[in-house]
Formats: sequence, structure tokens, C-alpha cells
Amino acid sequence: MKLSALVVARNEEARLPDCLGSLGFADEVVVVLDRSTDGSAAMARAAGARVLEGAWELEGDRRNAGIAACEGEWILEVDADERVPSELGTQIRRVIAGSPHGFHRVRIDNYVGGRLIRHGWGGSFGTTLKPILFRRGAKHWRAQRVHPGLDWTGTEGERIEMHGIRHELDRDISDMLKRLDRYSSAKAADLLASGEIGTLPDNVRRFVSRTIKCYVGRKGYREGGWGLLIALCAGLFPLLSHLKARLEPERHRP
Repeated sequence: MKLSALVVARNEEARLPDCLGSLGFADEVVVVLDRSTDGSAAMARAAGARVLEGAWELEGDRRNAGIAACEGEWILEVDADERVPSELGTQIRRVIAGSPHGFHRVRIDNYVGGRLIRHGWGGSFGTTLKPILFRRGAKHWRAQRVHPGLDWTGTEGERIEMHGIRHELDRDISDMLKRLDRYSSAKAADLLASGEIGTLPDNVRRFVSRTIKCYVGRKGYREGGWGLLIALCAGLFPLLSHLKARLEPERHRP
């Protein structure tokens, strides 16, 4: 059963080597580089990866291009800031050897700096399970800039949770807030492109409900101040996206 590992990146020469070094269990590695100007391409080729270079405005489009370039019957889609432990690689090979399903969710261990934060993620600002292991032809990303939706063919199989992918999500609080700014700007562009930016009251309600869900429902309180910070960012994401689209459309219109 041939397994392809897919990495989609842009100017990630600092983090790409460690990511690629953790994918030795795959039969092939495909790296998609979107408008990269650093040494990522040379690093990827030196590591034995097949490289696809181009320019894609939408995240969904570039990820679909990467999926189309993979030759394996199964594909594992990871990001440059993620590392796959060897134990997880062994478990993935075992799962695909007998799975009749279209896709599986894999556990994600999110780190801020050197701190593992297990609880509180959600609201499009982080997740602890991602559907990143799938059969060729089972997964299609929608045409959006940030957190694009997914269309699936086939059934969902068992969750792979014994071991998790190490996700170096943010370096520190400042890095987390910069990510919130990037995400909300991209989402504002998606809202403007759709012609439906929503209303302020609805997005205020979403801010409250998402913050409470992440801090209480997803047990962010167990992480102390970090959990509160993550919950606030998750709640602010749709509200900031709406405000940028409404108040500064000239800055964010695609």
C-alpha cells in the first residue's frame, strides 16, 4: 500500500528540514511551494522530495494541486511546522494496510514555544484532531483562503490517537496574535468574495459562544491563562474577520 506524504509550505526553510526528516516512513514525499523565495526548494530536493512550485491565491487550490501530484493510494497531509513521531508513522502504516474507509483523523499535539497545550483549542484557531490521512480521491478542498471547507468521498474510519503529530503552532503570545491577524485578514477576503459578511450582532454572539465553548466546553480552563488566551482568540477570529470586511473593505477585498 503506497503512502504519499504531502507538505504544503511557503518560505519555510527554517522548519522544513525537521518536518521532512520525520517522514521517512512514507513511500514518497511531495512538497508544494507557494511563491517561495528562500531555500525551501533546494532543501526539499536534497531530502529526496518531489517539488511542485507555483503561485496560488487560495489555500484550497494549492492543497488540491498537491493532492493531485501525489501518486500513493493513501496520502498524509502535514504542514511544515509539524513533526510525525516514528511511533505514529508505524501506526499509520498499520492502519492503511487494512482500512476500508476513505479517511482517518489524526491526533495533533499543539505547542506554544516549548509548552504542550492540550485543552481549549477550537473555533478555527486550532484543533486536536485533523482529517489528514485519506485515500487518493477522497478529499477535496474548497476554494477559500483560510481554513477552507472540505468535501469527502467515503466513510470516516477509526481515529488515530495513540500517538500525536507534534505541531509547533506558535513561538509565543506575540506570534499567536500575529497568526490571529493573518487568519482574520484572509477570512475577511473570503467574506467579501462571497458577498456575505454577516452582521455585527451575529458575530458578537459568535465571539461569546466560541470563547465559552473553548474555555469551558473544551476545558481550556485546565491550561490556566493560556486556555483563556486561546479561547479569546478563537472567539475574536470571526468577529475580527467581520469587522475588517465591514470597516476596511478596500484593504481586504480580493
